[in-house]
Parts: sequence; structure tokens; C-alpha cells
Amino acid sequence: MMCDIEELKFSKNVRLWLDSGFEGFNPENAEINRPKKKPKGRELTVIEKKSNQQISSTRVKVEHAIGNCKVFRIVKEEIRSFKDDFRDLVMVLACALSNFKLKYQ
Repeated sequence: MMCDIEELKFSKNVRLWLDSGFEGFNPENAEINRPKKKPKGRELTVIEKKSNQQISSTRVKVEHAIGNCKVFRIVKEEIRSFKDDFRDLVMVLACALSNFKLKYQ
């Protein structure tokens, strides 16, 4: 998992809204909000369903923001440049352009 490779560490308490792809990722100084999976042969309780809905409604905003950045082809395609920090710069620029686009629609 990329999180294990990067060894992400948080210096202060943060809240993370994760999906099931981050199962097993439990960094220090982080409050984890991950949807509850349906137990085998049973249903989720009403409280668990409400919690999953809250997590989903928060995460959908993030997913839409990522989707807005992916309108730029360079973000979707494999970047073959291995120049230091080039990939990070591409993502920062795509995010900035996406924010600019949203602000001045």
C-alpha cells in the first residue's frame, strides 16, 4: 500500500475519512472514520447505517474534487518523468487550476 511505502506521519491530531481501500492503515495521531462493513449473514444496525451515510456524504466531496482534477489528462495518464518532485508539482498545479475553475465558473 502506498501509505506504508510513504510512511505517513501526522504531527498533530487529524481526522481521516477513509474508504475500505485503506483497511489496516491506522497512523498515530489520527482519528479514523471508515465505513463499517456488513457482517456475514447479518445486517448493519441503524446506527451503523447512519454512520456510514455520514462518512459517505463527507467523502463524496473529496471524490468530486479528485474527479475535477482528473479532467487534466496529465493527472490521469502515467507520468514518465522521474525528475524530483515533478509528479507532485503536476498534482499541485492540477488542483490549483481546478480550484480556479470552480471559483470563476
